[in-house]
Formats: sequence, structure tokens, C-alpha cells
Amino acid sequence: MRELKAGTAYFLWVFAAGFALGVLRELWLAPWLGTRTAELAEMPVMLAVVVLAARWTVRRFHLTPAWPGRLAAGVIAVGWLLLAEVALVVGLRGLTLADYLAGRDPVAGMAYVVSLLLMVFMPWLVRRAGRQ
Repeated sequence: MRELKAGTAYFLWVFAAGFALGVLRELWLAPWLGTRTAELAEMPVMLAVVVLAARWTVRRFHLTPAWPGRLAAGVIAVGWLLLAEVALVVGLRGLTLADYLAGRDPVAGMAYVVSLLLMVFMPWLVRRAGRQ
């Protein structure tokens, strides 16, 4: 149960920051730099958010040092994030999931996949970094 709460809180922090940055990206940065560059420029900021949110989550929910619990929190957070993204794409943008995926830039899309993997592992990675 602790991992579910931790993963949900982790998701909420990352989602809130990503939503705010996404609005700025779409309204200001993308028209100026182009979609690919804007999405790639946002990635380092979101990575910093993921690191900070993972640290906060691990401390706030007193996740055990063992990797399974921390990995579970990361998987839950990314699961919620993907569900929210699908709901927003289908609900707000009126696209089918297939249309959305087909319209993604391949470079920015791959960077997004890597960022999701980092988000999954970050609760465990912040622990590892703190021990060294």
C-alpha cells in the first residue's frame, strides 16, 4: 500500500510540472524553435523534476532501501502517467492513440521513452546516489 501511495504522489508531482511545462512549450517554445527542439529542450528540466520528485517521494513515504519497493513506486507512477497522457490525448485533443503515436517525432519520441524509463528507476537511483 505504501508503494501505491508513493507512486501516486510521485506521478502527481511529475504530471503537474509536465503539464505546466507542456503548456509553455506548446504556446511559446514550439512556435519559436519547432516541435522537436522544444520537446528536447524540455527534457532536462523534466529530468530535474523527476529527480527531485523521486527524492521527495522516497523520504516522504519512507520507502525501504530494497529495490523492489522503490521500483514498484516508479512503475506505478509511470503507469498513472501513461494513463493520464492517453486520457488527455483522446479526451482533449480528440486524437486516436494511433494518430497520436504516428504523429510523434521519432527523435523526441525516443527521448520520451528514455525519460519514462529513468522515471521508473529514479526512486532506486536516488537511493544509490545517496549511498555513494
